[in-house]
Amino acid sequence: MLNKVIEMKNSKSNVETRQQNILKYVRKAGEAHSNDLAKEFRISIMTVRRDLHDLEQKHLLKRTHGGATTLDYVKGNKTLSKNIKMCRDLISRYAATLVKDGDRVFINGSKTALKMLDYVGDKNVTVYTNNGLAMGRKFPENVSIHMTGGELRNHILVGDFTMRNILDVTANKTFIGCWAVYDDGAFLYNIANEIGINEAMISRTTEDLYILADHSKLQRHDNLESSYGSCIYDRKVTLITDNQADTEIIEKLRASGIEIIIV
Repeated sequence: MLNKVIEMKNSKSNVETRQQNILKYVRKAGEAHSNDLAKEFRISIMTVRRDLHDLEQKHLLKRTHGGATTLDYVKGNKTLSKNIKMCRDLISRYAATLVKDGDRVFINGSKTALKMLDYVGDKNVTVYTNNGLAMGRKFPENVSIHMTGGELRNHILVGDFTMRNILDVTANKTFIGCWAVYDDGAFLYNIANEIGINEAMISRTTEDLYILADHSKLQRHDNLESSYGSCIYDRKVTLITDNQADTEIIEKLRASGIEIIIV
C-alpha cells in the first residue's frame, strides 16, 4: 500500500503539476528557500532539490545555495523592479492617509500594507499583525505593534494560535495584500492557511476593508491557473491599486461590486 502511495506521488502527471506549482511560487516570490518549499508542498528536501534541478534544466528558474530564484531576479530586471517598487510605495503612502488618530488596524502578511506604517506621521495607531517582518523593524513610538504569534511560514504567522489571538481582538480597519486579484473579484493567496487568517481579521473588523495590490497582481480570469487559495469576500471591499492597472480589469472589478481607488 505504501509503495502505491509513493508511486502515485511520483507519477509523471503529479510531478509535473507539483513542479508547475513550485515554479508559480518562485515566480510570485522572486526567490524561495528549499525548506519553505518543502513545508509548503509537503515534500522532502531531496524532492525539492530534484524538482528545482529539473526546472533549472528547462531554463525556467535558477538554483541558488539553499533554494531558487526567478531568471528575472537573477538577471536583475531593474526597470521592472523599480517600477513595481514605486507603485507599491505610492499605494502604501495612500493607504496611510486612510488611517486616523486612534485607529486599531489589522495588517496581514502584505509588505505593502506594513510599509504604510512608515507614513502615518504622528497619528496614534494600534496594529495587530501576523506579518513576521514587523518583528525586525523599528516603528515610531506612536505606532503600537501587537504580534499574533503562531507558526512562521515564509514571513507570515499562521495556525490555530494565530487564529485564536486574532479572534480575541477587534479593529476598525483592515489592510491586507494578496498574491493576485482576478477580474471576477476573486483574491488569490499563496499560503492556504492565510485565507482563514484573513477572514478572521475581516470578521473582527468593524468598519473598512482595504486590499492593496499593484497593477502586476491584477489578472484576467482566463489566466486563472488554479482556484486553490482563492476566495471572494461577501462584504464591501475597497481595492487600492496604481494607475498602470489594466482598465478592462478595473471595470470588471467595479462591475463585481468592488470599490477601486487608483493612485
